[in-house]
Amino acid sequence: MAETLAEIFRRLIRNTGPISVSQFMGESNARYYDSRDPLGSAGDFITAPEISQMFGELIGLWLADMWINAGRDEYVQYVELGPGRGTLAKDALRAARKYGFVPPVHFVEGSATLREEQAKAFAEAQFHNDLSTLPVDVPLVFVANEFLDALPVRQLVRTGQGWRERMVALGEDERFVFVAGDRPMDSAVPADWRDADPGTILETCPGAAATLYEVAGRLVEQGGTALFIDYGYETLEAGSTLQAVRAHDKVDPLAEPGSADLTALVDFGTLARVAQSREARHIGTVEQGAWLSALGIEARAQALAAKAPHYAAELEEAKQRLIAPDQMGSLFKVMGLAGPGWNGGVGFTSD
Repeated sequence: MAETLAEIFRRLIRNTGPISVSQFMGESNARYYDSRDPLGSAGDFITAPEISQMFGELIGLWLADMWINAGRDEYVQYVELGPGRGTLAKDALRAARKYGFVPPVHFVEGSATLREEQAKAFAEAQFHNDLSTLPVDVPLVFVANEFLDALPVRQLVRTGQGWRERMVALGEDERFVFVAGDRPMDSAVPADWRDADPGTILETCPGAAATLYEVAGRLVEQGGTALFIDYGYETLEAGSTLQAVRAHDKVDPLAEPGSADLTALVDFGTLARVAQSREARHIGTVEQGAWLSALGIEARAQALAAKAPHYAAELEEAKQRLIAPDQMGSLFKVMGLAGPGWNGGVGFTSD
């Protein structure tokens, strides 16, 4: 029988000492996503595209509008990061097709299991392990829904001796526990946080920053636009946001590495500054509920209900789940970026 990731981590910690939260999260999610399809009621969680077709349709209309305003470039191509089962792309491109927007499809996906599902929806899609193999000579439109939150975070904790990296060690009962590392990390902390109270925890996500840096650079060099949709905050906040979900319930993130989806809140404020450092246009960052409402989700729900009255209650429930402040509406944010010549951006308040 293959060794579990928990056994591998325990052996590694015994031999070399505590491992970083980033390593624990990264290897856990790699094992998790490569071993299953986590989506849907039979899986561990449900994302917005699985809740209602309205979500993807409105994204498709937003992309088509941006494309039309940019002059209908015939070479533009669609890129989705972490496309799940391909549901969002299917709904988005079906809606966009009505306006002549029919781009080639690229999926950035590392999970072999999910690639099989995506290929069922898009047999012609080109697959990529990362952004490096995407086309470099055409405009790109990017969509990333609940992609950034699964990238490994680095946690820093303020101790009596200064800032240290938060690590994962073994407790007396062989359970995984959080500990502070022994290397000073004060230089990695923003100046206005360095004198925070002991016990304060800050998170950074190098992978998310690298992704935004690459996407923004491509938008400036090649043209195009991008939507990043995830749960997170607009300014850096203290505290650990690391969580794990299995079978639609929150579980201990350290209990069984590789068997649950590990995520953390996205720091959209920092990521916007990263994108702007490449001179990409930050169209704005707004709450998902407000953005979908501005794009017309109310009218779309009414139109669907008129065609299928027996689904009216279900459509209303799905709409509320997407936009209500106490559900996904406020916690989830939508960030828009654009390259030169890609104007507009319905639903955002421009900088």
